[in-house]
Amino acid sequence: MKWDVIFEPSSLALYGEGVITTLTLLLSSLGVGAVLAVLFALALTSSVAPLRWVVGVYTYVIRGTPLLIQLYLIYYGIAQLEWVQARWDDVWPWTHFKEPFFCALLAFSLNTAGYTAEMLAGAMRETAAGEIEAAQAMGMSRGMALRRIVLPSAMRRTLPAYSNEVVMMLHSTSLASTVPAMLDITAAASRIYSDFYLPFEAYLFAAAIYLTITFSLVGLFKLAERRFLAHLAPRAH
Repeated sequence: MKWDVIFEPSSLALYGEGVITTLTLLLSSLGVGAVLAVLFALALTSSVAPLRWVVGVYTYVIRGTPLLIQLYLIYYGIAQLEWVQARWDDVWPWTHFKEPFFCALLAFSLNTAGYTAEMLAGAMRETAAGEIEAAQAMGMSRGMALRRIVLPSAMRRTLPAYSNEVVMMLHSTSLASTVPAMLDITAAASRIYSDFYLPFEAYLFAAAIYLTITFSLVGLFKLAERRFLAHLAPRAH
């Protein structure tokens, strides 16, 4: 194996650019997806049946189709329509569809929003009746109880499941390498492979980078769980 090629400054710079792209895409999609997930979860638990049905269909489709297909539908589908391309230069939001990063961000954000919304809605439905009764006894309205009791409690209890979603999204960002002009970690490894024909070294180094980021994310979520879920831990007698 020729590991000296991997550790050349030019190769490391290529991987560094890939790490920046991957982390930017991951954090941006998680941020946008989290906002959408809260809105969708509120819709899924609302008393308005048509709203529940529409969002339910959305989450069903998102969870029932591969992320790669969703990415292709946005980048090779919507972004390549003549009607959209005719408005690339002057009509918002179509001006963003000529940017590969935006297409990838949109696909990943919509995907993680669908999964996170269902997790959050499930946690909201499982809120202890005693918490809601206590809020009502204090004179809170339904909206205030939702904002101050139900939603914060559901977010805390969703942390373990959400940590898995974040790790899955990190690994899914490797699909961004299928979009032209996107240089993520996997795309950087592919470029090293094509330039020097070093498949094992290039992809093993990429795997090590993903593994390092994964362990870092898991560690951060463990700390968050200890902080926000300490009241659920078994008590020593």
